[in-house]
Amino acid sequence: MAPLTSILSLLAISPLARATIGPIHPPHNSYITKDSEENPLPLVIWHGLGDNYAADGLASVADLAESIHPGTFTYIIRLADDASADRTATFFGNLTQQIDQVCADLASHQILSTAPAVDALGFSQGGQFLRGYIERCNNPPVRSLVTFGSQHNGISEFQQCGPTDWLCKGAQALLRSNTWSSLVQNKLVPAQYFRDPNQLDDYLEYSNFLADINNERKVKNEKYKKNLEKLERFVMYLFEDDTTVIPKETGWFAEVNGTDVTLLRDREIYKEDWLGLKALDKKGALKFEVTEGGHMQLSEKLLKKVFETNFGTLGRTFGESESEGSVVREDL
Repeated sequence: MAPLTSILSLLAISPLARATIGPIHPPHNSYITKDSEENPLPLVIWHGLGDNYAADGLASVADLAESIHPGTFTYIIRLADDASADRTATFFGNLTQQIDQVCADLASHQILSTAPAVDALGFSQGGQFLRGYIERCNNPPVRSLVTFGSQHNGISEFQQCGPTDWLCKGAQALLRSNTWSSLVQNKLVPAQYFRDPNQLDDYLEYSNFLADINNERKVKNEKYKKNLEKLERFVMYLFEDDTTVIPKETGWFAEVNGTDVTLLRDREIYKEDWLGLKALDKKGALKFEVTEGGHMQLSEKLLKKVFETNFGTLGRTFGESESEGSVVREDL
């Protein structure tokens, strides 16, 4: 998926592009201070495939969050201290182990562990990984989750690699060799959220990640539903001209089989409320949003709106009026 290093070039050359790379630390060594009720909640970001925690675009996003809600502590998730190794981990690794690592890192973090809650922003595959974090551990708990172009219902085709992206090409070769083998499902990240409706039986039996966190197997994990229902805000952005993520409607949990598109509210996962999405929808916390452009084509204007509408201080409320002016559609 397109890394933020290029798609946020407008941000990177702006005065906002002066953030410290990686986890960004405020002047306090814990969240709790005498003015903590007025502090914005910390923001946790998980980047996408082919990106790394040290990307200039991510630093610019962190600075933008600070400009909208002064005092915001932004933590950019990393799976390795080395930026190159962190990028490699977006292609290769066991997602169960990676999420366990993130759960441990956030729970032991000096600032995040003292916060009453955090807000979360997921770019591309980082969106479903943050949802996995919420379902499996959620400590510290997430208040608002916003995802951009994420693959909540999986992908039915693997992305195209750049002509000289040999890391991507190596992953692709292994992915296509035997998607459902134990080796691929434990080592190749995109394979662990591959979901082809024509291979549903294999998916339900062998998927290392998505079939589990989507609670699609016969035995449901009630913890996943309970944790996700605690969200005050779950906003899913779909890119209108996305040709990188196939199908693009996966960003809204839609099921796509050929030319047939079944929207979330018409699916069993919603009707039987396997994940708590129906409960979130009933209380007005579930939002379907679409933005123009291709995969991860983000503007500063859009990100400002997202930060203003969904993040901020602990005591803020989320009203329907906050969605006015946004484009909300379910007819794609």
